[in-house]
Amino acid sequence: MHSAELVGAIQRGLSELVTHADELRDLDQALGDGDLGITVSLGANAVIEALDAIPAESTPAEIARAAAKAFANANPSTMAALVAGGLLAGSKSWADVEDVDVAAVARFVQAAGDNIAQRGKTQLGDKTILDAIMPAADAFAAAPDGTAGLASAIDAAEKAVVDTRDLQSRRGRASWLQERSIGLQDPGATAMWRFLQSWQKANA
Repeated sequence: MHSAELVGAIQRGLSELVTHADELRDLDQALGDGDLGITVSLGANAVIEALDAIPAESTPAEIARAAAKAFANANPSTMAALVAGGLLAGSKSWADVEDVDVAAVARFVQAAGDNIAQRGKTQLGDKTILDAIMPAADAFAAAPDGTAGLASAIDAAEKAVVDTRDLQSRRGRASWLQERSIGLQDPGATAMWRFLQSWQKANA
């Protein structure tokens, strides 16, 4: 996938993702402060607008950096900062990439997850977005091509989302609920899963 194709795919995927804003808001109200829906909506729309203005000759890394900046500037939430930092870290893994294939996607998602883990001081099992990101990265890394990788990543992320219901939240505002968070689905992991689904649906 070359740059022009990448920009279009991102924009279409994010346009579809915002249709899940109410779901993410409702999930976040149960575990956090309820701002995830607006964080995703504002961030997604800001990225779409930013990519409309990006030069046609931009590299995949430059596209990812523009997306990171736009998402971060869209609102001041902790989640926006973590996601933007992850996107920026992912962009660095594309320093020499001209054509984005499944291996490049796997490196990007892994780098983004590593950055979120470091900055958020979180790990797998803490009931955060990371619980969906890392299985998705593994799925892309094991796949023979992008189509198979995306399908596998969606399945892996969905399983992770279901599994978060049995976990106790250990990071962020949700951690204040302690044992009461058990039985509730993590909104951040759900956002990752919905993004992958949205990408697939919008770019079929």
